[in-house]
Amino acid sequence: MVFLCELYPSRFSYTIIMSLSRRNQWRWRKVLQYLIQGLLVTAPVAITIYLIYWFVSSVDSWLPIFTVKDVDGRVINRNYGLGFVVIIAALIAIGFLSSNFLTSRIFSLFDSWLERTPGVKFIYSSIKDFFEAFAGNKRKFKKAVLVSIFQPDVFQLGFITDEDASEFGLTDYVSVYVPNSYAVTGQLYMVPKHKIKILDDVSPSDVLKYAISGGVAEVEEDKHHEGENQV
Repeated sequence: MVFLCELYPSRFSYTIIMSLSRRNQWRWRKVLQYLIQGLLVTAPVAITIYLIYWFVSSVDSWLPIFTVKDVDGRVINRNYGLGFVVIIAALIAIGFLSSNFLTSRIFSLFDSWLERTPGVKFIYSSIKDFFEAFAGNKRKFKKAVLVSIFQPDVFQLGFITDEDASEFGLTDYVSVYVPNSYAVTGQLYMVPKHKIKILDDVSPSDVLKYAISGGVAEVEEDKHHEGENQV
């Protein structure tokens, strides 16, 4: 071996250098792979924890229970979670009272007064309808569909928000809301009923998650919705 190295020093040096280079490349690839794997594991957890912290701290600062002054002399709320607890408890109490027979009539009178007040009516009714679309007895996003709008064999994910569009002069049409990917916005379309396909085996929450994520999120079949979503 020593004799061969003396005869062909440049060739053996090149071979050794290439071997060491390949080993270093392999090690750096493994390090990069471990780094990416670490990001995939920790990033969702860290982002989720941060968003929860941001939400709790934001709500917590709404009530001026404990106030302090910062270095600039501005008064800020620092409740250490107590404000968040008070607001959640108040919302639960309001929900309980609005479900009671006697107190619900008071809330209904207040609701009807707001809906008849000029100027306030449009803002209040719009916000109310928006929240009721996601929760409550008037929840709209519970019928997930595939809708063909632009081409016969191309479909978009959407939700039926109104099963009767006859008030707009359209017979056998339905209103379908199509959410945009990676956004909180969407488009409303009025399409004939024969252009939609009800998604019986997928839950509406999975459909919304799949649409917003651009098809990245995983979808599980939901047999409990089979037969429920019929136009």
